[in-house]
Amino acid sequence: MRIITGKAKGLKLKTPAGLSTRPTSDRVKESLFSILNGLIDFSEIKSVLDIFAGTGALGLESVSRGANSATFIDAATAEIIRENINRAKFENCKVLRGDFEKILSKLAKDNRTFDLIFSDPPYAKGLSQKSLNLVAELKLLSDGGLMIIEHGAEEILDVPTSFNSIRKITYGHTTAITILVKSFELRALSFKDFSKS
Repeated sequence: MRIITGKAKGLKLKTPAGLSTRPTSDRVKESLFSILNGLIDFSEIKSVLDIFAGTGALGLESVSRGANSATFIDAATAEIIRENINRAKFENCKVLRGDFEKILSKLAKDNRTFDLIFSDPPYAKGLSQKSLNLVAELKLLSDGGLMIIEHGAEEILDVPTSFNSIRKITYGHTTAITILVKSFELRALSFKDFSKS
């Protein structure tokens, strides 16, 4: 696991021991961020939320590419994420340890919103759909913001009415990524023409 490009390019990330955490592979991450580069200007992303963050690789990659800040949620790997933040020498990063539903509710009560949200839960446990529903219900995604969900290739997401699914990419027989946008009434973010994506 490494940061692909940007301020911390090439930095190797500490990963949890064992198989309880399934980090996004470098191949999948590289493909995902290549697509995101065609949709957004990371330097205009004020806030990133990384749910089921694991190593923190997705949020850290975003900060490395120019995003201003990142918040990471994970019930088990908070110390590893903090170590990776320190290794990258990033500021404006916050790690929240605990149940993601409770933490998302707390963020909503604090009137937090995010321009870019990643959710990479364990597959086939209904957590992809649950995280999507909560983000929509709690209005945590900024208008025109993107939510990226990594899920099992066989999982089909029910997209909330306030979101539009703009792309789904399948990797082999196990992994898929769905990219969603909150409405097409885009804010000041530099989104490009989604019809061409």
